[in-house]
Amino acid sequence: MTTRKLYSEELVQLSESLEEMGNLVEASLKNLFFSIENKDMQLAERIVADDRNVNNLERSIEAQCLMLITTQQPIAQDLRTVSSILKVVTDIERIGDHASDIAELIQQMDHKQLERYSGHLQPMIAASREMVHEAVSAFVARDQKKANDVIASDDIIDKLFDKVKNDIVIHIKEDRSDAIESLDALMLAKYLERIGDHAVNICEWEIFRETGTIQNTKVF
Repeated sequence: MTTRKLYSEELVQLSESLEEMGNLVEASLKNLFFSIENKDMQLAERIVADDRNVNNLERSIEAQCLMLITTQQPIAQDLRTVSSILKVVTDIERIGDHASDIAELIQQMDHKQLERYSGHLQPMIAASREMVHEAVSAFVARDQKKANDVIASDDIIDKLFDKVKNDIVIHIKEDRSDAIESLDALMLAKYLERIGDHAVNICEWEIFRETGTIQNTKVF
């Protein structure tokens, strides 16, 4: 087998592992939705436990990338591909961390509080899950158009977060008896907004891989 063919096959394996990692965090976001919907604390515990699988995959992919850099010494677009994968797995791992953080907060919140804010949080969970799915899909497929579409869709989550924040501020002003629980709900929303930001990062790394440009700055 030629060196180039071996390198290409290793890139395919990396892409498959990255997609698997994306599927894991997407499943965690789906489970968050149903954990809040059904007040299912066991499902929330499972999300926390599943984050270990995401972390293990991140370490495996990082090791593969570093081995490729060491043995193949890629240049130009090949180097951009490997370096962008290293960046993307970090963003996916952070998404998994945020999902785990949300699950831990859910377990601490009163069911009444979950009920009060579920109408705000569920649309954010659905939107963030869709963004993550489309972002990973764009990266795996090397689809710049889809990547740009995902970046544009971040406004949806930002607007949902602003609405949650404003509603919580109004509620606390009217009733301070559950201010701490309301701030927990605000933290949940903030984690979801950050998940959207990480999805944007994934798409920006796809654009970098194809163009050598990140956030309108030419790198190489």
